[in-house]
Amino acid sequence: MSHPLRIGLLGGSFNPAHGGHRRISLFAKAALGLDEVWWLVSPGNPLKPKAGMAPLPVRMGSAARQARRAPIRVTAIERQLGTRYTVDTLRALGRRYPKRKFVWLMGADNLAQFHLWRDWRGIAREMPIAVIARPGYDGAALASPAMAWLRRYRVPLASFTNGGEWSAPALVILRFDPDERSATALRRADPDWAMRHTGVSVRDQVTNRLVSLPVSPSGGLRGA
Repeated sequence: MSHPLRIGLLGGSFNPAHGGHRRISLFAKAALGLDEVWWLVSPGNPLKPKAGMAPLPVRMGSAARQARRAPIRVTAIERQLGTRYTVDTLRALGRRYPKRKFVWLMGADNLAQFHLWRDWRGIAREMPIAVIARPGYDGAALASPAMAWLRRYRVPLASFTNGGEWSAPALVILRFDPDERSATALRRADPDWAMRHTGVSVRDQVTNRLVSLPVSPSGGLRGA
């Protein structure tokens, strides 16, 4: 290897994963010169309601199917690390994988509410951030309190692709043809999707551990 592995981190519930996740990941990989993208499937998002959230192995299985034959790794490493908030996860990943270079990938919808995240400035100081345009959210993202602070750290795309050292804070905006697919719309169209994908375990593609549905005291599987 002529340089450390460059990895994009895309976090989310993936409830379910869909082709839009795959498309923006492959676009970001090509635009930023990444080696691969990791999908961080969240055990539980503090900003999202638990109602309607499929069990973690089901969501991971959904993500693994979407990531097939692509340079994308699906992981629930947050559960192993014992972290709940993104800032803690990113710091733990930096300690565990010091020879890798990470960039945080987020949609414009997340940038619009980024100021609500735990220690969001700490996230920005931990690694570069690449924001991917998403239909209907660009205006709110550009007018957000987080963008008011991050704007001074905006850098051209060439800074990420010229082979030099990455530094943080740094913000790059990626624009491409909009993809209007969303997990919310998929759940509305198919509210029982998770019931058809109830495998009891799936292998984490970063840690190589099995992620299984927990077993209830009566011996049956449960989704909590």
